[in-house]
Amino acid sequence: MKTKQYFENPLTERYASEEMLMNFSPYKKFTTWRKLWVALAEAEKELGLPITQEQIDEMKAHVNKINFEDAEEFEKITRHDVMAHIWAFGKQCPKAKPIIHLGATSAFVGDNTDIILMRDGLAILKKKLVNVIDNLRRVALRYKDMPTLGFTHFQPAQLTTVGKRACLWIQDLVMDLWDLEYTEKNLSLRGAKGTTGTQASFLKLFDNDEEKVKKLDRLIAEKMGFEKTFPITGQTYPRKQDSRVLRVLQSIAESAHKFACDIRLLASLKEIEEPFEKTQVGSSAMAYKRNPMRCERMTALCRYVIVNGLNPYLTAANQWFERTLDDSANRRIVIPEMFLAVDAILNIYMNVSEGLVVNPKVIEKHVMEELPFMATENILMEAVRRGGDRQELHEAIRTYSMAAAAEIKEGKPNTLIDKIAADKRFKMTREEIEKMMDPANFIGRSPSQVVEFINEVVDPILEKYENYLGAKSDLKV
Repeated sequence: MKTKQYFENPLTERYASEEMLMNFSPYKKFTTWRKLWVALAEAEKELGLPITQEQIDEMKAHVNKINFEDAEEFEKITRHDVMAHIWAFGKQCPKAKPIIHLGATSAFVGDNTDIILMRDGLAILKKKLVNVIDNLRRVALRYKDMPTLGFTHFQPAQLTTVGKRACLWIQDLVMDLWDLEYTEKNLSLRGAKGTTGTQASFLKLFDNDEEKVKKLDRLIAEKMGFEKTFPITGQTYPRKQDSRVLRVLQSIAESAHKFACDIRLLASLKEIEEPFEKTQVGSSAMAYKRNPMRCERMTALCRYVIVNGLNPYLTAANQWFERTLDDSANRRIVIPEMFLAVDAILNIYMNVSEGLVVNPKVIEKHVMEELPFMATENILMEAVRRGGDRQELHEAIRTYSMAAAAEIKEGKPNTLIDKIAADKRFKMTREEIEKMMDPANFIGRSPSQVVEFINEVVDPILEKYENYLGAKSDLKV
């Protein structure tokens, strides 16, 4: 076994899926360059340039046969990656060599490919996003009636239900899906715009026929699966498009971070836990531990994406006039890594949401410990209805609540109901008070809200993407 001497990116080695790794692989990148050169040649031929079908067929035959070694040697000579691959492609296609990249600039393959890879990356993420929504839908419906402590400021508040809380997570993801769909729909290809976006080179090729130049742009977009190109560009497409795409990734990370933190807190309360395998080790020292390591990893990756998402804004803001090259090295790292990281986040989210462990007895215990305090408003209203003095009873409840809370902090049981039942001013027996303390009386419209949200918002999404459902996440670690 070879010793691993050099840095390896954890996103590629540990976290991202094979599908997303392939999407941003050198093979996908350079075969896409070649597909663009084929599309350019086909469109130019269709518009009357002297390009033969034989030349195009030769190019098509070698689209997937990247001669990487030749390209590497040519890049040492040219110090230019696009020229190196033009030469490498030309070496395989001697008949087509004279017309490869005709009229184009490096951004023709570089920029258009980046857009295509982002489009395909969004499609991969969308499928996983839909499956997480589907997993959480099942949780929401199964536990729509199960009362649980609601928290504000991580302090016990009014009751909600486990299913209603799951809908909070789903709703965040639904908003992300809507953003993703909008971004997909409005994604523009750069097209064939020439060196500074003026299309001057193509205008010369077509003897100043502007209509043919405009049609060339449209044809290339159609051949590459796009409905539109940017009407105006410099040498590159507007880098604001990167910001718009990567903002969707940031948004997914925001949602996943919220979910992961919630599960980590719930795991500490022992109410809801992420899956924990039979042979999994929680701690090298403390053998009993069940650390929520998947959600912790989600949190870490989400933080990386959210922070890294600042990069495209700064890049777009710093593009001078028609372009500068200070975007190149940054984008080569930021765009693929943000996609790989969000892919990893959704892989974990799929895994955790599919295998969530809910502990009803623990949840019930926590509810019943806090319910006496929450029930005091209802007790007060009923006591007043029976003829009590509202202000006097309110003060009594306040006094008893403070005393009971102090006892609880000393490790004693909650005696608030005992104190109220013993006070004749309330004119209520303990049995009557206990009947009022059914947790189901304190969850409001939670079950109905779950059903309505699932029926009206979630199910139409899942019906639309029915073919996406059933995906599984196989985590590497």
